[in-house]
Amino acid sequence: MATQRDERLGNVGADRVEREMNDRPVTQDRELTDSERLDALRASYFAQALPDLPNIPGYHTIWLTTTNPRDPIAGRIRLGYEPLRASDIPGWEYSTIKGGQYDGCIGVNEMLAFKLPMRLYEMYMREAHHDAPNREEEKLRSTLEVIREQAQHKGADVEMGDGTAELGNTSKRPMFEGTTLKVGA
Repeated sequence: MATQRDERLGNVGADRVEREMNDRPVTQDRELTDSERLDALRASYFAQALPDLPNIPGYHTIWLTTTNPRDPIAGRIRLGYEPLRASDIPGWEYSTIKGGQYDGCIGVNEMLAFKLPMRLYEMYMREAHHDAPNREEEKLRSTLEVIREQAQHKGADVEMGDGTAELGNTSKRPMFEGTTLKVGA
């Protein structure tokens, strides 16, 4: 029985070798050129991209997904986001959801268009991208100061690198207008 098994394995190996010998050698370069790679990127990403929402004076516009359980549409509405309707953006009637929970809203697949008043947008961006990170930096700076004091108490010193020494020393507050970041006092 072991002999038959060995013979079968031997035949499989021989078949494999025979196939390899019959495979023709590669005669052309299969590497993509840079322009072919760029075309592939365009085809895979940009063909499926959402259309750009127009600027609405006094509002920040954004696409939101209906499928993220950690960031539900109802939560965004509580934060002041308002769904965009065809009446808000003339010419967008073709992208209006017909029927269901989001009837009359502008949408593409699971994505819905929303607007947020600029005063709220600027407050949220400042909190998320300036104030909250600065509070975290201050916590790190305070922790480093405690470590430094403990080390000095025991006769040692702690050296801080360039970036570490600057933690918590942000003096200017950014102003967010649309998608442009402006730094102001």
